[in-house]
Amino acid sequence: MTAAEGAPQLRPPGEVMRLERMGASFPTRLSFMRQLVRRMIRERWRFERLRLDLDHNGIGRTLHAVHGPHRTYSLVGFSGSIDPRERTDRVIANVWDTTFSLFDGVPGAADIERLEANTPRQEAGRFRASELVLARANRSGRIFDHAVERLASGRQPRRDLMDEVGYLMRTTAVYGSGKFGCADRDRIAGRDELRAPFQAELLAVYLIRWMSVDLVNHMARQRSGHEAAELSEDLARALGIGNATGLGMAPFLVKHPLLINNWVMARESALLRVRKVERATPQAIREFRDLLDDARRHVAAWTVDDPEQSARISRLGDDLSHLDTWCKNGLDCERPWDALWRLASRHLSLEGQEMVVALLLEHQGALVDGLCEAMSSGGLPAVKPAMPLGDLIGLIDDHYGWALSIDHAARESRQRFWYYSEEKLEPRVGDRYAEPGADMEMAVAIGRDVAMLRARLMDHDRLESVADFLLAAPEWRSTVRRVQHLAHLPYAEIRDNLLAADRRPLDILRFKLAFFGANGFDPKSALWTRVTLFQGAPLPGDISDGTEPQWLFPHP
Repeated sequence: MTAAEGAPQLRPPGEVMRLERMGASFPTRLSFMRQLVRRMIRERWRFERLRLDLDHNGIGRTLHAVHGPHRTYSLVGFSGSIDPRERTDRVIANVWDTTFSLFDGVPGAADIERLEANTPRQEAGRFRASELVLARANRSGRIFDHAVERLASGRQPRRDLMDEVGYLMRTTAVYGSGKFGCADRDRIAGRDELRAPFQAELLAVYLIRWMSVDLVNHMARQRSGHEAAELSEDLARALGIGNATGLGMAPFLVKHPLLINNWVMARESALLRVRKVERATPQAIREFRDLLDDARRHVAAWTVDDPEQSARISRLGDDLSHLDTWCKNGLDCERPWDALWRLASRHLSLEGQEMVVALLLEHQGALVDGLCEAMSSGGLPAVKPAMPLGDLIGLIDDHYGWALSIDHAARESRQRFWYYSEEKLEPRVGDRYAEPGADMEMAVAIGRDVAMLRARLMDHDRLESVADFLLAAPEWRSTVRRVQHLAHLPYAEIRDNLLAADRRPLDILRFKLAFFGANGFDPKSALWTRVTLFQGAPLPGDISDGTEPQWLFPHP
């Protein structure tokens, strides 16, 4: 490191919060799945299979419970029979192979009867605050039946097929936080085990993973009795739960800016802590290189059909080879991890750079894990009515230069519009110049709105109060409130124009999914992707024993 380079600093928001980089994100040990699994291991949560009332086709009821130090949560599952042609990743489906409720405690007989009448109906059902999460999943068309047939014959499924797919079942929706009558977030947010974001939803997915293994084992036993094999722990551990994610989660990042700032601030603060480490011991260097080897094997096994992502994966493989060569001698220096990061930022692709972030945080877990406690948030406070408009303009000028630099009047800057489709029950993106519906546009164009607000404010006395301005122009309340409370938060805003013709909604999806902890990013278009959740994660028995394998980079 040269003197001119100076001490490490947080990465600037103009670099971090651009869509192109956000769309190159990877899971890290701060991701919410990792937080959940570490807690379960640390507290030795105990898992209990309470019911497997299933016939030879796997149709019936299941009940799996997990006991933490203070509370028990139960996954209630209902499996039915559907035509394979009815299986779809679309949120508008009406039937699924299995539907689930995550129950607060252990349900009694009356609860199970009530849930059986409502859970398979999903959005059309009626639910209570005792239900924390509502979910549904379909069996994998490629490997589920194969796994059952092989186990029934006393053999293990083919490892190459299992690795290629990565899951036995795929969720198409996992609803929490008060959806459809389930428990509101405020009801459970004070619980230690659910305080971090999306812990209830991810606990449900983890239990679905356990249930999917139970399901194939049960069906194999029903066919062959004692001659059937059980799925090996090695194969079960290598499997996760598939997930198909579309535009439904994209507006979340715009609607919850405080939360997003806290997510990114934790990650960036973690990276900064690692970069400040003065020296690396020979053992630490060996451990990092072992982790890098895992990452290289993971990337080598990562195949997708999408040509653009395939090219990015190929470049990432080259990046990691370059990194491995440099690490042979380059880490024996002052601030070795900062030197590594500076090398990556100069010479690697965006995917390579963000992979390095994941590697560094994984390697220095003891140094960064405490930052997980700062990743939650409440909502935006109320408008500050006494603020002079001159101060509001100053906030915009000082912190929203990225928004003011965009030519929002240009045709290509207004090409897209986001709206909520009542027919499809999900957010969609339209072409403003070719499709109807722009009059129902969702409020996701933050940069445009802030620029328009500033132009409007220039017609007013700078000493006028925000309160007086909003009395005459109440339509600006949400934008004013946003600027007042977010201007000083570096990572709260996506610093791009979401309406521009060349922006990929896919980048938003990957960013959020990486914070969840998903891997196997497999784009199916610019609007939706498949991923795998909990692939490589410890099994319930591992958790009860207090052991955790390396699973940030699952590989064959």
